[in-house]
Amino acid sequence: MHDLLTAPHRAPAQFSDWKALLSLILDSFAYMEGRIDPPSSAHRLTPDALSARAETEHLYIAGSPLTACAFFAEQPDALYIGKLAIAPAAQGKGLGRAFLIEAESLARSLGLPRLRLETRIELTQNHAAFARFGFTQTAEKAHPGFSRPTSITMEKPLFP
Repeated sequence: MHDLLTAPHRAPAQFSDWKALLSLILDSFAYMEGRIDPPSSAHRLTPDALSARAETEHLYIAGSPLTACAFFAEQPDALYIGKLAIAPAAQGKGLGRAFLIEAESLARSLGLPRLRLETRIELTQNHAAFARFGFTQTAEKAHPGFSRPTSITMEKPLFP
């Protein structure tokens, strides 16, 4: 299990290392280059945009130095998991699962009946990883300008 320092937890109100957070996301998503079309929206992120996002969403982080993060957004019928990023050197060690467990706990505390996320159509290994945690595909979407699906929506129902 992860110790307190590396376990996912809500970012403190005084969190301010937005450059490190952006670097973590870009490093974590780098493997997608050339694999997904259109390119990841991570390329449009800025430190200021991440700071603003944290004002309306729940930012969870892990590690010192920063090794993982996720944004959890409250939707009317779900908790949306966005920008789940694990540093390449920390992947495969259970942090992704730990963040999903945190998302479940937060969703339950907020009275939300499900978790929701989106992943690119090309990233079939991500589909399989989320399916192992109980997510199922619920929709396909196309980015603007594309006539084919470019992402899938996956959900995991939560029960009391």
